[in-house]
Amino acid sequence: MSAREEILARIAKAVAGTADVEIPRDYRTQAATGDLVELFAERVDDYRAVVHVLPAAEVPGWIKERLAGRRMIVPDGFDLDGHESWPDLHTADGVVTGCAVGVALTGTIVLDHGPGQGTRAQTLVPDYHLCVVRADQIVSSVPEAVARLDPARPLTWISGPSATSDIELNRVEGVHGPRTLEVIIST
Repeated sequence: MSAREEILARIAKAVAGTADVEIPRDYRTQAATGDLVELFAERVDDYRAVVHVLPAAEVPGWIKERLAGRRMIVPDGFDLDGHESWPDLHTADGVVTGCAVGVALTGTIVLDHGPGQGTRAQTLVPDYHLCVVRADQIVSSVPEAVARLDPARPLTWISGPSATSDIELNRVEGVHGPRTLEVIIST
């Protein structure tokens, strides 16, 4: 018997004969009202990300300007004319991606690693991540985001730049992902 099987057998024995407990499933599905773009921008900013709200027509030019001369990973499916993707993950200056959905209440960006979103490694290894979120991708709450996502796809949930704290509560950034997160909200 493997350790896993032994643990599961002990759990089954411990709960044998106990009554089933009904788990309430009355989750909130819509929690925020008003301007979701404004709320999302505010919450993303709270996480120490750099946020820009730009008209959709200005986004491509702004990105080209911002990335000029930088060694950026540009995933397949991300439309960025004239900027060749940097091939080496470990020497890239950063990555530019789109996303699957943004959550206004939590300021969370979700990648499902579809076209234009890169691989998990491409979005976690470089020190800088520029993410474009279209206004129509922003939903109010986490349950709304989950309803839009395919559970069979790999999902990366991003709430600000990577950060952790040690036992003395000293904040360290960039340990588990990009140290800098810059978000363009395309309206």
